[in-house]
Amino acid sequence: MRAIRAAAAALLSAAAVVAVAPGALAGEEKPDVTSFGFSVSPETVAPGGTVTLTSEGCEVPSVSVTSGVFDTVTLEEGRPGTATVDFDAKAGAQYEITFDCQGERGTTTLTVAQADTGGKTTGHDDRTQVAAHKGVKAGYGTVAASEAESDGLGVAEVVTGVLLIAGALGAAVVLIRRRGADRI
Repeated sequence: MRAIRAAAAALLSAAAVVAVAPGALAGEEKPDVTSFGFSVSPETVAPGGTVTLTSEGCEVPSVSVTSGVFDTVTLEEGRPGTATVDFDAKAGAQYEITFDCQGERGTTTLTVAQADTGGKTTGHDDRTQVAAHKGVKAGYGTVAASEAESDGLGVAEVVTGVLLIAGALGAAVVLIRRRGADRI
């Protein structure tokens, strides 16, 4: 009877984790909503490549754009600007780009691709690169360059792991109890 109670407790604990984990993980996500629009084009570029930075709807005469992968750029009076990505940028990494409009900040990411011999980004045709406006951004947020190498564990992986551990513990309790009952 104790084994059944222990197994039930383990399964109940696992069910609680399954019910609570997605909500807890969702609380970490913060949409990047700003009163002004901004974009980076293209969103994937080879090291040493050039990106176009645009901002719309900021009432101050200039918007400051910063990133760890290029020098700070100031966009004057809504005009687009360009930035050259550092030649030593790590291929495959994603870098955060911050647009600052009078203290209000919006972020997006820039992915660094492998350079090919033609000077284009691999896997992309220059004719198909389109700017995506990021005035209202919702979803998973941005990934820092140091985290770009590993995607980490998602909700499904965490829940599956917890259920496997709970099941193994429940089975171990049942087997231990059976062996104890056989010795008596």
